[in-house]
Amino acid sequence: MEEDERVRLEHLALNVRERVLDLATNGGCFLGASLSCVDLLVFLYARWLRFPMPGDPERDLAFLSKGHDVPALYATLAELGHLDPALLDRHLEPDSGVYWHPNRDVPGVEFHSGSLGHLPSVGIGVACDLKLRGSRRRVVVVLGDGELDEGSVWEAFLVAAAWKLDNVWFLVDRNGFQANERTERLTPLEPLREKLEAFGMYVSEADGHDFASLDRAFGAEPRPGQPRAVVARTIRGKGIPSIESLADRWFCNFRSDEIERLREELRGGAAARLESEALFVR
Repeated sequence: MEEDERVRLEHLALNVRERVLDLATNGGCFLGASLSCVDLLVFLYARWLRFPMPGDPERDLAFLSKGHDVPALYATLAELGHLDPALLDRHLEPDSGVYWHPNRDVPGVEFHSGSLGHLPSVGIGVACDLKLRGSRRRVVVVLGDGELDEGSVWEAFLVAAAWKLDNVWFLVDRNGFQANERTERLTPLEPLREKLEAFGMYVSEADGHDFASLDRAFGAEPRPGQPRAVVARTIRGKGIPSIESLADRWFCNFRSDEIERLREELRGGAAARLESEALFVR
């Protein structure tokens, strides 16, 4: 990945995080979990997916199975010009359509989600249909690591491998938390790579906050007919140090003055990091 592309994505991710933070008031949102997957969604929509605009008949399809992270999706779509940012200002208003979970009435949202474990099956159904049609379109299903407790997820992996669906990617946001508990204390997932491989996946691992690492993981080539899983190691609350990796910062509903303090922390930390790399933050 070229340096200017990495810089572009990092600036975009910072702006997306700020929009996500704005949704953590007046009713709140799943802030910690959403911040862990911002970089994943920015990478997908701003670099990897063929996604010229919502509704394009040749677009790649991304399904956000961990639907409570939809603030990150809404914010990414808004930042890329696919969604009217004014809708985000009306978050949770009855007629806005911008809710705590994905709503297909919002441009760019491909499918409703919220009940964890459902969208891997939806994704493989769509991937199978695309295969039968001879389409080059690709399918990505974004999963939470706690979501892997659902048996339906592993059934979907088995079917994807049995049907040789090499046009589907399962992207796991491995932030180490399930709601307000660590995954390895509640229902341990490790060794996750070996488990996914045993279910027929070609597995790549990535630093989920490093765009070059994600680029390499998505560029890995398995043998034909093998579905892919990317395990992205992430940090809950990424970008705001005071809430990073905290179990009780899964869902947040802050006062406006608290939002402003967190915004200063977000932008200040990013500015310091980028300045140390001799970059300019607008």
